[in-house]
Amino acid sequence: MSAFTEAALIKKLGDLNTSSQSIQTLSLWLIHHRKHNEKIVSIWYDDILAIPSRKLVFMYLANDVIQNSKKKGPEFSSFSPYLSKAFKDIAQKCEDEKTFSSLNRILKIWGERGVYEADKIKEFEDNLNSGNPKKKSSESNRNKEESSRKRKAEESSNASNGSDKKKAKVPQQTPSKPKILEVNGETHITLSPTTQPVGDPPEPDELIKMLESLEEAASSDAATREKITRLPPEVSSIEALAKITDKDAAAKLQKQVNEAVHLLKEYNSRLAAEMNDRNKLAVMLKDFQREQQELLTQAEQRLQEYTLKLEKVKEVQGEIKNHLSKLPDIANLPDVTGKFASLPSAADLFNVHHH
Repeated sequence: MSAFTEAALIKKLGDLNTSSQSIQTLSLWLIHHRKHNEKIVSIWYDDILAIPSRKLVFMYLANDVIQNSKKKGPEFSSFSPYLSKAFKDIAQKCEDEKTFSSLNRILKIWGERGVYEADKIKEFEDNLNSGNPKKKSSESNRNKEESSRKRKAEESSNASNGSDKKKAKVPQQTPSKPKILEVNGETHITLSPTTQPVGDPPEPDELIKMLESLEEAASSDAATREKITRLPPEVSSIEALAKITDKDAAAKLQKQVNEAVHLLKEYNSRLAAEMNDRNKLAVMLKDFQREQQELLTQAEQRLQEYTLKLEKVKEVQGEIKNHLSKLPDIANLPDVTGKFASLPSAADLFNVHHH
């Protein structure tokens, strides 16, 4: 993954677009360089203030980073003090209904997932909607209309069902709205409650450590497996019970069975832990592969851009070379200085004048 520099960050923010791939790719890069979180958030904030037309896509990016960096650490909690000011700036400078609608949906999801405390979400909402009277008026009218419809429906239901108010209220319960997927599609939120969340890509060191731990896993323990194969057949055969003739034989068989049970129980527990680790490794590898594929796609895009630029440079070089080839050779130019060799010098003219 490319190294972090301020110039690289500014370039990546400039190239950012509203596609999920663009947002998630940059989000992964920022999370990877989370130790520079203060500088990242500061530059992000400067850009969101300076470029009104890109406020929404920068908020999409912040949303993705904030939600997906929680597993890695608390570094990007540094967004919090800037978000409040960013929402207020958006309220003052934006008039696009879609921007307010999308950001309010993000805040709703933050509240549902506990990304921020309820009072912090309320602060963000107040700052965002403070400069949008059109939206507030529209929401107020919708709330009034919804309340009116509910009241009329409840009165109608009460009239038809007598005093059975509980039954009358059941149809009026607000159904759960399956809008989360729609929100994800519009606001590019990575996590979704209806699907398994995409994991954070692991660091190479984490993968290596996991792979090394599996080298000594239960399935590779040849010594234990050999012990299991050498267990006496009596411990797993019911027919052995018929051969018991005295108490000592019974005690001996019981001891063998208990030892076998302990050995198998411990080995099965290790196998179960290994399966859990292998499943975890499979997920980590999948996330790592996804990140590498995204970075490869990004590198291929940059390579294509640089290839086009190189072709343009070569084209300009060809034009310059062609132009130079058409210029006359200086060695073949006529020597015009000989025409003035017989002209009198200034000193000669001065002497002639005095004579």
